[in-house]
Amino acid sequence: MKLTLIPAQYLEQSTQYPELSLCRIVSQEKGLYRIISAEGDQLASVSGKFQHEAASPSDYPVVGDYVMAALNGGVAVINRVLPRKSLFLRKSAGTARMEQAVAANIDTVFICMSLNSDFNLRRLERYLSVAWESGSLPVVVLTKADLCDDPAVKAAQAASVAIGADVLVTSSMALDGYNQILPYISQGKTVAFVGSSGVGKSTLINRLLGEDRQDTGGLRNDDKGRHTTTHRELLMLPNGAAVIDTPGMRELGIWDASIGLSTAFSDIEELAARCRFGDCTHKNEPGCAVRSALQRGELSEERFLSYEKLALENAYAADPTGSRAAKERKFKSIAKFNKTNPKR
Repeated sequence: MKLTLIPAQYLEQSTQYPELSLCRIVSQEKGLYRIISAEGDQLASVSGKFQHEAASPSDYPVVGDYVMAALNGGVAVINRVLPRKSLFLRKSAGTARMEQAVAANIDTVFICMSLNSDFNLRRLERYLSVAWESGSLPVVVLTKADLCDDPAVKAAQAASVAIGADVLVTSSMALDGYNQILPYISQGKTVAFVGSSGVGKSTLINRLLGEDRQDTGGLRNDDKGRHTTTHRELLMLPNGAAVIDTPGMRELGIWDASIGLSTAFSDIEELAARCRFGDCTHKNEPGCAVRSALQRGELSEERFLSYEKLALENAYAADPTGSRAAKERKFKSIAKFNKTNPKR
């Protein structure tokens, strides 16, 4: 596999480093990266200077990144990560208060949720918040429609919380059951599939590849998914698009996703803007537009509680020791990148 169809902005930026080669990260495992360049693919590691200057874990290369590296006969050396146009970032699994970058430079992120017991609107709201924060476009993909008696009802429920995002219904049982996602996967674009284990991400990717390259697994006896994808990997599709497969996420922690929360819960944010008091807590204050909407049934109590829970989690994740400031700088660079290179 060789690096082709490189966006113009990365070709232009690479000219600033004539002594290095433009590469893209296709996988990462145990401290080593697999990169592709015009010459082919090889293993790589980051330079000592890069490690010394990295301010946070998400400064390190992740799958989807364009990097400048010194190629040689052995392990290549990555010296620089080029500015990202998007970055899917979450809180590291477990109790540690640390960020974890999942993938970068994604145009569209497909949030996969199967139409069985995995269907969960509150989890979907969490994924949407993180996806909107990343700078990529989220699309909700409801899988395994063949296991649902009335997928249209579930799709309507998902659409009610997926404000601004398309909702698609797919089934891997039919050969054309994935056709709805094809318009989002055009030449030169990068897409990623995220979601819980066993929702059918790898099966969809195999359909796109036209071959069973990614391992797939069924459901356990408790209707939970089995982990089949063990690491993130970028794959090239026959039409010239790139797709990133990710392992199933048992948990998706919020990591300072204030912009994503405001976008995912724009209906509540708009109500809050109409409250009489700017610092309204939406509890007992007079003139609270949010409480009024709850009383009229225009806003569900479950959605509002989900919003409060994620907002509290988001506030807790913000680290006052400096990583918050580092993240703000990171996403300011993403905003600057997208302003300079608007999407068509």
